[in-house]
Amino acid sequence: MRVDVHFYGSVPFPDPGAGLPLPTDRRASIDDVVAGYENLVVWATLADTLGFDTMWLTEHHFQYEGYEVTPNLILFGLHLAGLTKRLRFGQMFNIVPQWHPLRLAEDFAMADILTGGRMVFGVGRGTVPRESQTLGAVVASGDNAMSREADRINRELFEEAMDVIRLAWVSERFSYSGKYFAFPPPGIPDRGETVTELTLIPRPIHQPVEIFQPVGSPATLRYVASQGFTGVFAMAPFDAIREGWDQFALVAQEAGSTIGAGERRCLQLPIHVGRTSAEARAHGRPGHDEFVKFLSPYGRFSRFRTGVPFDFRPSLEESVACGAMAIGSVEEVADQLGRWCEVLSLQHLVCFPDLPGLTREQMNEQLHLVAEDVLPRIGVRLDPRSASAGLKTEVTK
Repeated sequence: MRVDVHFYGSVPFPDPGAGLPLPTDRRASIDDVVAGYENLVVWATLADTLGFDTMWLTEHHFQYEGYEVTPNLILFGLHLAGLTKRLRFGQMFNIVPQWHPLRLAEDFAMADILTGGRMVFGVGRGTVPRESQTLGAVVASGDNAMSREADRINRELFEEAMDVIRLAWVSERFSYSGKYFAFPPPGIPDRGETVTELTLIPRPIHQPVEIFQPVGSPATLRYVASQGFTGVFAMAPFDAIREGWDQFALVAQEAGSTIGAGERRCLQLPIHVGRTSAEARAHGRPGHDEFVKFLSPYGRFSRFRTGVPFDFRPSLEESVACGAMAIGSVEEVADQLGRWCEVLSLQHLVCFPDLPGLTREQMNEQLHLVAEDVLPRIGVRLDPRSASAGLKTEVTK
């Protein structure tokens, strides 16, 4: 089984929890942001040594609160690739409507070449209005008619941008004309002629590029499965993810692609491990509650059970009981992972240990516990890597 690790990229938090301060009352300093980046360097090096396959980061902008402070995942991944040996670096996710599609295509292609194929492409449609509208897009921010219209526009823009990116990656010459984009724009003069086609320089040399996208709605599921992308499932109970997991395979088959029980899908699962159940819950509860506090206004937990409001805030016990998070002793977390493996025929797990407030040393311990104690209990052993092991970062053809 492939096992990855995912970080939101938060700054150090001295006071996580369910109470005050409110998320919008937090104010991270530039020193806090730098400290968060320094932590990610340490955790990338450790993840590389322990044998994780890929380290994923998350794109966000203007987050003065300090929860997610990595705006350019390709740039950061390229930096981390130069400090590690074999670990790959993924974007969970590049928020495509906030990018010029050809700039995103170029940046990833260059990083693909410079890292020798150690970049993994992930895409999303966005969740935060202050980011999207500032950067020229729109997103749904609630459960109302205005949000539904914003979601429709966002989806159109995203899908058209993805068409552009994929066309540019595989075509020596290309042109595109759609509702939102026209490349090249009509009427461009160039040395006595009019430009009618473009060539992306560079293009990825490790083809085909696998594309990961979160599956959070029936419409997105149908799109991801039918386009041949890999679906990322997260933040939902056992039954909800199993239903979507199976539906994904049916839609893929309708589109002409037969996939095995655990193929072309991965599970992202928040994990916090303690030596005992009481220790895990005591140390994990403040971070869990902070996590819920800042994400619940975006409806991130409304699928935990039926009949709850859009901004539902689950307790730690509710998050664990429904299967959406694994917080407990080594044995308890392994048991939950074992259940996920059985339910989904799981072949690709993305561990998310990044609860707000964990210190560098506590996160180091989490990575060790997952790699060395939890995973072996479900029959998964990572390949530990010495500091000198693995491939060097170099340009390859």
